[in-house]
Amino acid sequence: MIDASMAGGLSKVSGKNPARDVDPGEMRDGMNLVSAAYSDWGSDDTVLVVAVDHVPEATTKRREHLWRGMLEHIKWDFDQGVPEAQPVSDPGPLGGSVECLPASLAENGNVICGWADATTAGVALFPNSTVMSASMEFMTMRVDLEK
Repeated sequence: MIDASMAGGLSKVSGKNPARDVDPGEMRDGMNLVSAAYSDWGSDDTVLVVAVDHVPEATTKRREHLWRGMLEHIKWDFDQGVPEAQPVSDPGPLGGSVECLPASLAENGNVICGWADATTAGVALFPNSTVMSASMEFMTMRVDLEK
């Protein structure tokens, strides 16, 4: 896993990184953390990414932890329940499983996508998006991040 300067055609944003507010879970020796914000030049929308590799526990459990952290970051009202993740039918060339969940009451709003494979787990927050659009963008970002 790398802290890429570009991911899915988006540039890493320098300066304040709101993704650092997301709890990645317990970090142990040998694990790498990517916590970054990415944006399209000229866009106010910033995609937040938090990912961990060399995860010793079940990566799907780590992905759930990261989802919860991202929901807390956007101040999701858990009294409304927890959004249901929707599997992406093709996880792309890196395999594993990819799921996205709508984290907004609006049709175009926050979407959180996550992947889990043999040793890595990661999530990304896409503002002002749809599940379909976010899942496609997430797949291209993942290829650049999980090298």
